Parts: sequence; C-alpha cells; structure tokens
Amino acid sequence: MSTVALISDDSKRRIDREIAKFPADQKQSAVMAALTIAQDQHGWLSSAVMEDVAKYLGMPTIAVYEVATFYNMYNLKPAGKCKITVCTNLPCALSGGVDAAEYLKKKLGVDWRETTPDGNFTLVEGECMGACGDAPVLLVNNKRMCSFMSNEKLDALIEELK
Repeated sequence: MSTVALISDDSKRRIDREIAKFPADQKQSAVMAALTIAQDQHGWLSSAVMEDVAKYLGMPTIAVYEVATFYNMYNLKPAGKCKITVCTNLPCALSGGVDAAEYLKKKLGVDWRETTPDGNFTLVEGECMGACGDAPVLLVNNKRMCSFMSNEKLDALIEELK
C-alpha cells in the first residue's frame, strides 16, 4: 500500500464532483470517473495510484483493479503521448477498421499495445465506439473520435499529432 497520496488536490476536487452525483453511501460508483481523472493526472494507472483511488473511494483495491483491467481506456503501463484506439469490432472491421489498423501498424512500426520508439504513439485495439455508420473510427487519447478514416486521413492525423 502506498503511504504518500498520489492524487493531487485538484484531482481530488474533480473526483469529489463525480462522487456528489451518487448517494452518499455509494462513493464507489464514481470509480470509473476517478480512474479517468487519476490517469489524466499521471498519464497511466500504476498500482500505487489505483491503491490511492481505492482508499479515496473507500473500496477494496482489488475492486478498483477489476475496473481498470476490464476497460481498455485505462493505461496500466505508460503509453505514448497519443494513444490511438482503433475500433475493430465486427461492423467497423467489415467497413475498413481492420484495414485502417493494419495501415497504422505499418506506418507507425508497432503492433497492438506497443509504443513507437519516440514515445509519441501507442496503438490499441478497441471495441465498439457507438459510431458504426462512421467506420472506420478511432479514438485519440480516449477523448477525440475520428470518423471515416481513409489512409489519407490517417496520414494527416499522424502528422497533426506529431
């Protein structure tokens, strides 16, 4: 267990706003938001940071680990400056998602869950993003959705993100 608080006061204020959305005895309901806030602060979720989140929410550390390991939006090891998550779920796969992913793998010189040597990009395979009609789709750093990603649009995106 960590003895030094790893969550900043600013992050705690943000987590408190999320906790306030739930009944007082249900603080743990804010775990996904708390993990996102902690990841925004640190760039990834170390075991110590997850322990700190668990303490702050008053829940078992294993329960926080279960959430963090279930969803691929959480980085359990350091990731590149830009994490690109490509949807390869069936509708996207059938509409160019797999082709877009293969193009990015070749262009960046990495495979799934690998980071480019310069530390700029990590490539992640994702599940449904709820935009099947816009395939192929991808997320940049879990916050920006990009749709209809042709090779030309992928090239432009990579240049923009460098």
